[in-house]
Amino acid sequence: MTSEELLAVLAAVGHAQRLRVITELAAGRMYVSELARRLKISRPLLYMHLERLEKAGIVVGNLELSQDGKALKYFELAPFDLRLNVDTILAAAQEDAAAAPDGVAVGESAEKGHTAK
Repeated sequence: MTSEELLAVLAAVGHAQRLRVITELAAGRMYVSELARRLKISRPLLYMHLERLEKAGIVVGNLELSQDGKALKYFELAPFDLRLNVDTILAAAQEDAAAAPDGVAVGESAEKGHTAK
């Protein structure tokens, strides 16, 4: 996991409404309209929260057709195990350094006496 991915996950779970979404989906998959009713929020606002959670890999959405031909968007929790400690952060920094063309992670250049251009 890179630091960008780590920050996406932390941002996704760092909001009370998104924690409520996770709590509701812990009981099982649910279509958007039902989830919005349970949470008492609008569907557009819910979609914004679901998009953040999906980008972070916490939920997965699938479009399905109901028996009467209506398109329903279902969401469910993806398997995830979120642990945050020094090792998690160091691993993300090492991933960044390995992916960087010069082997230096973002933010390290200033510490090593380099100046930004």
